[in-house]
Amino acid sequence: MILSGEEIRTRLGSDVCISPFADEHCNPNSYDLTLHNELLVYEEVVLDIKEPNRFRRLRIPEDGLILSPGQLYLGRTVEYTETHRLVPMISGRSSLSRLGLFVHGSGGFGSIGYRGHWTIELYTIQPIRIYPGVKICQIAYQEIVGDVRECCSSKYQNSLDIQPSLMFKEFSGRREYEQLQLDFDTLAASCVEQCVAQATGEHSGEDPSHYA
Repeated sequence: MILSGEEIRTRLGSDVCISPFADEHCNPNSYDLTLHNELLVYEEVVLDIKEPNRFRRLRIPEDGLILSPGQLYLGRTVEYTETHRLVPMISGRSSLSRLGLFVHGSGGFGSIGYRGHWTIELYTIQPIRIYPGVKICQIAYQEIVGDVRECCSSKYQNSLDIQPSLMFKEFSGRREYEQLQLDFDTLAASCVEQCVAQATGEHSGEDPSHYA
C-alpha cells in the first residue's frame, strides 16, 4: 500500500525524514521535492560505463536557465530524506512532462534505509527554462512485506551532492578513484600560457613549434 499524505505527516521523525519539510508540499499520496540551484553535465563525446566520465557544473540563476534538447542534465533535490521500513519512490511531475521536460525517467524505486539528497535526471525534447527551487519531482512511500534489510551500499548512500554514475565500480578489478570533474579554469590558463609562449618565441625569432 502507498502512504497517504496524512500518513506521511504522521510518520515524520520515525519511518520518514524530509528536511526541510513544508506542509504545503504534501499531496494526497506523495510529497513534492524541489530543485537545487546546480546541475551537472557530462563532457565526454562517448560515455563509458566502465570508466569514470568527466563532467562540469552549471549554476541555475534566479532568472532561470534554458535547458537544451539532446543533453542529459543531472540535478539534485534541495531536500534531504531518510526512509526506514518503507520503499521510497521518486517520479517526475506530469505538469513538467506536458512541457516536454522528463524528470527521473528511470530508477524510480529507492532502497529502504536510503539517506541523502536525491540525484535526478532531466531531459527535454525542446528548449525550456527552469528555475531553482521549483517543485521538480515527488516522493511516495510504499509499505513492504517480509523481512527488511536496509540499504548498506557505499555507492550512493549518504549523498550530499549531485552524484554522477558510479557504475564503473561494479566491474571487477576497478580501482577506487573519484569521478573526474573537468577544470575549465586550469585548462584555459594552460592554453593562455602556451599561446603567450608561442607568441614570445615568434617575436624573438625562435621556432614556435618548440612550444607545441
